[in-house]
Amino acid sequence: MQFSDFSSPAFFADPYPLYQKIRDAGPLLPVAPNAFVTGRFSVVDALLRDSRMGKTYLQSVTARYGEQATAQPVFQSLNRTLLMMNPPSHTRLRALLMKTFNARAIEKLTAIVESTSHELLERAGASAEFDLVIDYAHPLPVQIICRLLDIPVAQATVLGTAASQLVAAFDLAPLDANALHAADEAALTLERYFQDMVEQRRAQPGDDLISAMLGVEDEGSRLTDEEVVSNAVLLFIAGHETTSNMIGNAMIALFRHPQQMEALQQDPTQLPRAIAECMRYDGAVQMLVRTAFEDLSVADVTLARGSVVFMLIGAANRDPAIFTQPDTLDITRETSAPSLAFGAGIHHCLGARLARLEMEIAIRSLLARFPRIRPVDLDSLVWHRRNNLRGVTSLPVRTGAH
Repeated sequence: MQFSDFSSPAFFADPYPLYQKIRDAGPLLPVAPNAFVTGRFSVVDALLRDSRMGKTYLQSVTARYGEQATAQPVFQSLNRTLLMMNPPSHTRLRALLMKTFNARAIEKLTAIVESTSHELLERAGASAEFDLVIDYAHPLPVQIICRLLDIPVAQATVLGTAASQLVAAFDLAPLDANALHAADEAALTLERYFQDMVEQRRAQPGDDLISAMLGVEDEGSRLTDEEVVSNAVLLFIAGHETTSNMIGNAMIALFRHPQQMEALQQDPTQLPRAIAECMRYDGAVQMLVRTAFEDLSVADVTLARGSVVFMLIGAANRDPAIFTQPDTLDITRETSAPSLAFGAGIHHCLGARLARLEMEIAIRSLLARFPRIRPVDLDSLVWHRRNNLRGVTSLPVRTGAH
């Protein structure tokens, strides 16, 4: 198994045959010196919950790019976020950030998602066809985040483009020089922008998440300006890319399974379960990375201290040892184990509740507005050339309303 196996056109179009080979080949497969890949649910779940496994993001950068790359702006920027921290720093920061995602924030988000969905669908529905990704799934999350952070929606395109370029640095396969340069510039653009926002909100606090992060306190601890900037960037890239891709992936899965789509439309109360199943079936987040902080054994394999493990969430979520008929979409699926779409353990996605709510409202609004919506062509989809985040560049649909 090599890094190049994760960057072929066939892999981007459909990674699941390779995932099956990886699961069948063993619990942990070497991909580089002291680096392994796993696609088995039991191994991924165990390692995500093991306190001896943690984040050494710059070590995974070294494995892909060489040690000199760790000083580049994109990797330094990502390394400062909550996503890359370990206890006790992670524990303190997560507790503070969780206080900003309180019931009031959820209530505010609901109104914002509903109004933003309505505006975008009103515009898209003016013609018989529109692009579900470009006109809806892509702008929706970024506009929502702009409103939550109280920054001009007019900035959404520039910041959204920067977020897309930055998040490419999470890929398992190394970026080429041009893409890496673009990711560096994107990191600097986002950090500078949010540094300005932090200074403005310190001077004039408002009713927004940046002001909430600046004002939150837990047992006498507060967030520093640098922590607010880093995690505003994280909120932007995580909420933007993962949610937009997942809305597209969910609709593609439902389009490809018309009986499931019909069942959902006949019983809209199934929507939360349907979204959970779509996230299992073809999730936006395909991979997580952890490092062994000490020697340990998992599935009869010894991991030496310092070993990096690339965990294939997409493969684990289709593991037949856990999910019956895993390659089948079933919105009524009953399972004893939830999927790993939001991770597990101490790094379980902080924004999971927000993401679920956003996807539920987005898809409910779409299907209510266009109950006869149909794809133009599912055979010509162009998938992003990324192995950590899965999604399509475009999804033309007919509304059936004209």
